[in-house]
Amino acid sequence: MPKTDFKKKLKHLYRPSTKEFVVIDVPPMMFLMIDGHGDPNVAQEYQDAIEALYGVAYKLKFMSKKEKEMDYIVPPLEGLWWADDMETFTTKRDKSTWDWTMMIMQPEWITREMFEEALEQVKKKKNPPALYKLRLEAYHEGLSVQIMHIGPYEAEAPTIARMHTFIAENGYEPAGKHHEVYLGDPRKVAPEKLKTVLRQPVREACGST
Repeated sequence: MPKTDFKKKLKHLYRPSTKEFVVIDVPPMMFLMIDGHGDPNVAQEYQDAIEALYGVAYKLKFMSKKEKEMDYIVPPLEGLWWADDMETFTTKRDKSTWDWTMMIMQPEWITREMFEEALEQVKKKKNPPALYKLRLEAYHEGLSVQIMHIGPYEAEAPTIARMHTFIAENGYEPAGKHHEVYLGDPRKVAPEKLKTVLRQPVREACGST
């Protein structure tokens, strides 16, 4: 049974350039999603969210392989990030003020019925505390600017600032939540080697031609 690797199949979304910003059109996709607030390094809410997210993601993978004979590598963890004061992403870096949606992309053949069944199975086996907050939802990002960041998460701020300069200089303006795709496991990969896709949805700026 072949195993789909979406990082390769959707290379334009998951393997952008490390040297230059690129403008892409992200299609609608389905995600497991869970919302929360606070510093991901210390907030229990974040740890609970990740536990529920991966528990259901892997249950769906095994269900897909058994019921549909379609196997795949569980896609990478992704996150949408925002705050009332957006300077907390660039200069202040006050993670305690951050809101987030953590998510894992799902293949198009994963149905809502499969999702509901996966929830029930995970609930019976372990019942993680944040399971009730998990949802399956379509997300359409559309026109976006992205780049691959290599290095620690703490070193992202200058690249994000340059991204916003690129956006303004090319006649766009931000039009959605800051998006990150985590291609490395910080528990296993040295910080300086971590790969993270940084993405910002945009629209044409008012008055641009």
